[in-house]
Formats: sequence, structure tokens, C-alpha cells
Amino acid sequence: MREVYLYIAMTLDGFISDNNGSVSFLDDYSDNLEILNSYNNFIEKIDTVILGYNTYEKIVNELSVDVWPYNELYSYVFTHRSIENKKDNIEIVNRDISDFIYQLKHKNGKGIWICGGANIINQLIRSKLIDKYYISVIPKILGSGIRLFDDNNSTLLKLNLINTKSYNNGILDLIYSSK
Repeated sequence: MREVYLYIAMTLDGFISDNNGSVSFLDDYSDNLEILNSYNNFIEKIDTVILGYNTYEKIVNELSVDVWPYNELYSYVFTHRSIENKKDNIEIVNRDISDFIYQLKHKNGKGIWICGGANIINQLIRSKLIDKYYISVIPKILGSGIRLFDDNNSTLLKLNLINTKSYNNGILDLIYSSK
């Protein structure tokens, strides 16, 4: 069975973006070679990326305007909205995320990356469908914004620490397994 990975960065106080959806708190770290190597090692295990509408819009309108960065991956955007100028190799999905991921896990392929956003992530946490958590803790305190973990995750989920890595710039990578 395929594994589902959450691979995401959050501030020390648990935010994945500010109130406007900006991830500018990551700007100081975008050219760090150690972090890029970590991403490249991760992405080798993946053939599918899952995104919500806001994450998709952030990528195509701000982070990677000219090129879809996941061209080599199957890309699924979960939304009930229509997307103008949709990039190639992207499928729009308007159905229950947990059922979709459960079915995808049982198909042949490599890993499934939950790229964002918080709503999708938290639905999959509640459904216990995330197998591994790759969380990069950024040494900044944002104070407010969109939290990685929402208040609706009322079920205790025990995770097992697999690995940690610290970088000279203060970032701490945490890798947990849900099994």
C-alpha cells in the first residue's frame, strides 16, 4: 500500500501562513542547499501531490508563475471552484478527500504528498490517513495566521519519532510516523 506524507513548513508557533495566506516567512531560507537536498531526497519517493485551491493559487500566482513545479507528478487540486487557466497534468477533484486518498493508497504507485492546505491536512489527520509527517519548524514566531493543526482534531494521535535534523540557520526538521 502507498504511503501518504505530509511535508510542510511551519513557524515555531505552529502557523503555515499568515492571515492572508502569505508564506513570506520562508523567504530567508529558499536558497539553502541543505534544505533543497532534503526536499530532493523527499520528492524521489513521491509520484502524487495533493493540494487545495488556495495552495494551488498561491503556487501558480506567486511562487512559481511560469512553470508548474510538479510537472513530473500526478497533481490533484481539491476544490468546488472552477480554475481558470488550469495547468496541464492537473486534475480537479470535487469529492470527499478521505475517500479519495483511501482509494489512491490502494492503487499502485509511489508516495502521496499532501502539500496543503490546512483544511485538507486536518481532514486527513482526523481520518488517520497520513502515514508520515515531515515538518520543518522555522525559527520565527508569526503570532497569527493559518495554523497547521486546527482545534477540531479531538482524537489523540500518537506519533513515533523517526528522525530529526537541525540546520545552521535554525530550522529543525521533524519526521514522525503514525504507525
